[in-house]
Amino acid sequence: MAERLSHGPDDKVAFVYLAAASLLGFVAQLPGLVQRARTPDPVFEGLIVSESARVGTEVPANIVDAKFEALFSGALMAWIFIVPLVLYVFAALSHLIARAMGGRGSGLRARVALFWSFLCVTPALLLLGLTTGFVGPGPAQALVGVITLCAFIWIWLNSLYVAETPHV
Repeated sequence: MAERLSHGPDDKVAFVYLAAASLLGFVAQLPGLVQRARTPDPVFEGLIVSESARVGTEVPANIVDAKFEALFSGALMAWIFIVPLVLYVFAALSHLIARAMGGRGSGLRARVALFWSFLCVTPALLLLGLTTGFVGPGPAQALVGVITLCAFIWIWLNSLYVAETPHV
C-alpha cells in the first residue's frame, strides 16, 4: 500500500481497482448461480411462473434457464452497481473512524486502501465461487469463505493503517 500511495493517490486508479474487483466478484458468482438454478426450488419456480402470467408472457419452457436469467440479472445488478456504492460509503465511514482515532490520511487514501484490498482478495473470491458451484454448501465452502474474509480484513486493516498514518 505504501508503494501504491507513494506515487500519489489517484481517484481514477482507485475506481479501476473497484471496477475490476466488482467485475471479478460478479464472475466468481457464476458457478454458484448455475448450481442454484439447477437445484429444484418450488417457491422460486412458482414465482417465475406467476410473474410470467402477471406480465402476460409465455411460461418459460425451460425453468432452469429462467431461474438462471433471474439470478444472473440480480447478481449483475448487485456486483456492478450496488457493491461499488456500498464500498464508497464504507470507505468514507472507515476514514471517519480512522480520523477519530488519530488518522491523518484523506478520504481518497482510504478509498484506495479499501478498493485495493478488495482487488487483492478476488482470487480467493474466485476460489469461493468455484467451491460454491462445484462442491456446494458445506464445510469446504465455509472454510474458503472464512479464509477469504479474514484475508480481506487483514489486508484492508493494514492498508488503511498505511493510508491513515502520516509519512514524513
